Amino acid sequence: SRPSVSNDNPYSESLFGTMKYTPAYPSKPFESLAAAREWVNEFVHWYNEEHRHSGIQFVTPAQRHSGAEKLILMNRKVVYESAKQRNPERWIRETRNWEPVSEVWLNPEKSETEEQEVREKAA
Repeated sequence: SRPSVSNDNPYSESLFGTMKYTPAYPSKPFESLAAAREWVNEFVHWYNEEHRHSGIQFVTPAQRHSGAEKLILMNRKVVYESAKQRNPERWIRETRNWEPVSEVWLNPEKSETEEQEVREKAA
């Protein structure tokens, strides 16, 4: 696939990228199909239950799907606001936005102007 021209599923491509570059990715081929399946099952568990995703405010997919993200993000907002009140000199701007993300985009649609700029650079 070429940058900005992919017809692939961006979510699966992102998942494969995360899988390939995780420190747990094996450096040698799997010894068997069963070993490969076991590794992938462990990876999927980590990805969904432990790995905090930046696109969804650093919660896990499991937390997002269960609805636990709302309480987690509300607690984070309280912690950050409290830290800002205790040490205002450390904060130049507002604290991080900890509102839940309603829509997640890996490759959002580009405006006509952005598309034209991409075409001009490619030419």
